[in-house]
Amino acid sequence: MPINASYRGPGDLPEVIPVFPLPGALLLPRGQMPLNIFEPRYLAMVDDAFRDGHRLIGMIQPDAAHSASEAKPKLFGVGCVGRITQLAESGDGRYILELTGVARFKVTEELTVLTPYRQCKVDFFAFVDDFTARKGEDAVDRKRLLEVLADFLKVNRLKVDWDGIEGAPNEALVNALAMMSPYGPPEKQAMLEAPDLKTRAEILIAVTEMDLAKKRTSGDPGLQ
Repeated sequence: MPINASYRGPGDLPEVIPVFPLPGALLLPRGQMPLNIFEPRYLAMVDDAFRDGHRLIGMIQPDAAHSASEAKPKLFGVGCVGRITQLAESGDGRYILELTGVARFKVTEELTVLTPYRQCKVDFFAFVDDFTARKGEDAVDRKRLLEVLADFLKVNRLKVDWDGIEGAPNEALVNALAMMSPYGPPEKQAMLEAPDLKTRAEILIAVTEMDLAKKRTSGDPGLQ
C-alpha cells in the first residue's frame, strides 16, 4: 500500500504516539494490517490520529505474563508504528481500516494522559534500518523458507497463490508470512524484535519446524 507521507528516518516521526495493545498482532515495516475498530476508546484514537494529521498508531502486544492488571496490562518494550492508509465507516459505529507499517519503536515511557487510549514516548533510532526498504533481504534463505512453507501448507491442507509467493521480494515475503503466522504472542514478539530480516526468517522457520514436529509426534491426521 503506497503511503502519501515520506518517512526517511526517525526524525520524521513524533516522539509520542497512541498505542493499540493487541495480543497476537504483528505489524512490520511496509506490511499491511487490517483492523476492525469498535471500542469507543479506539474510535477516539482513530479520530485523534486524523485530527493531529499524523494518522499514526503504534501496534504493540500486552505482556500478559508480567502484568498485574488485566484492565491495563503491561506492554512489551517494542512495537511497530503504522500509518492509516485506508479507512471506511461500517454504518454501525465501527471503523474498518488498514495500517501500513512504518518502523519499529522502543517504548521509553508510558505517559499519564487524559485520553481514553494509552500513549507512549518512543524511540525509533534503534531500528533505523526499518526506513530502508528491502535492506538485508539478500541474506534470507529463501529456498529453506519456501520448503518449510510448503510443508506447513501440506500438513494444514491449505492452498496459496504460489505464483504470487514466488514473485514476491524477500522482505515482503518474510514479513507477510510472519504477520499471518498462527503463532502466539512470544513467537510474534521474537519475530518483531529480530535484528534483521535474515534473523526474522530464521525464527519463522524454526517456529514452524517445531510446530510441524509436534504435529508429527501427535499423529496429526493431516500428515496421512
